[in-house]
Amino acid sequence: MDRANIITLPHPNLRHRSTRVRSFGAELGRLCTDMIAVTLDWEKHRKHELGVALAAVQINRLKRIVVIRDDAEHKENEEFITLINPKIIRLEGELVEDFEGCLSVPDIYGLVKRRERVKIWAQDIDGTELRMTANGFLARVLQHEIDHTNGVLFVDHLKDQFDNFYQMNDEGKLEKLDGSKIKKQSHILWD
Repeated sequence: MDRANIITLPHPNLRHRSTRVRSFGAELGRLCTDMIAVTLDWEKHRKHELGVALAAVQINRLKRIVVIRDDAEHKENEEFITLINPKIIRLEGELVEDFEGCLSVPDIYGLVKRRERVKIWAQDIDGTELRMTANGFLARVLQHEIDHTNGVLFVDHLKDQFDNFYQMNDEGKLEKLDGSKIKKQSHILWD
């Protein structure tokens, strides 16, 4: 699998809730390996971006699976953690606004408000229960990816906020998009 397997808006499956994983074994392991390969292949074709995470729905598999890069500070570290059936137990702290992008919403970024801390429950690749508390960037990534498993994309947090959208320039800097341009694309982003 490679980056061509990533589905993008307005693909309807991005708006569907993913189903719970009930079978743990070789097939699940292959799917998780494929998800990591897709993320890394996408990254190799992006000059200024890092493939941080992917939900299974983004490769058109409606399963509650998320892979998240173990160390988003170092591109050479290609290790990922796998979360099966993740769910948010509690959101805590202030709402913090920061930039988000998404492999399924190509070339558009948004200033999204998310809670600064999250507690989650999940299972690992073998079905063992995990509990995790995350702060800052990891908390944001977890909220973003768990949203995917519920059919929600970051743009949904920005509906009618046309001035909160950005695009990356050739130097890797985010530049504000004209709100009227986003408004014209609203049928793709929200329908």
